[in-house]
Amino acid sequence: MSKYLKFGNRIVIFAEITKFAETNLEMSNKVVIFSAPSGSGKSTVVNHILGLHPEMEFSVSATSRAPRGSEKDGVEYYFLSAEEFRSKIDADAFVEYEQVYTDRYYGTLKSEVERIWAKGHVIIFDVDVKGGVNLKKYFGDAALSVFIKAPSVEALRQRLIGRGTDSPEAIAERVAKATEELTYEDKFDYVLVNDDLEAAFADAEKVVDEFLSK
Repeated sequence: MSKYLKFGNRIVIFAEITKFAETNLEMSNKVVIFSAPSGSGKSTVVNHILGLHPEMEFSVSATSRAPRGSEKDGVEYYFLSAEEFRSKIDADAFVEYEQVYTDRYYGTLKSEVERIWAKGHVIIFDVDVKGGVNLKKYFGDAALSVFIKAPSVEALRQRLIGRGTDSPEAIAERVAKATEELTYEDKFDYVLVNDDLEAAFADAEKVVDEFLSK
């Protein structure tokens, strides 16, 4: 059975988790969720936190977008075709997923949750903003959700241009999406402004350490 959540004019499908996850969802099974508009430095912060916490393990999301740069399948994402992604949707293989653009899907595989919990590790999620909202709704107090943002939309635009991986049209699309996503920051437990990277690292370390020590 699935839940349907409305975000603006977009419907997000939030799938039920497996019985394995339901029976293992205890406060000892904490999850940490990092979300951000594209270009805000989320993955850099997540990798920093992972380097400090061997008890945490990264949940690899699935996507139907093509790899960028040196990205590898099974490392940054599980890269699927749109047809493969839809097949997994039909097979009820996701905790949550959404269609961001036409044929552009992102989602959290149930198999990832099961794999990491079976090892007794804390899950760390690096997901887009609406995925982060959905995961926080599901895991509740067992989750820390952190929203990372650039100091301004213009700073975000310049970062995307400097990345050199997207066309001007794609950048405009990402900036428009980021502007919408910023309206969801109050749905997160903590908002981290990534203006200075070292300061962002320190802020992330503090909030994660406090959460894990509870």
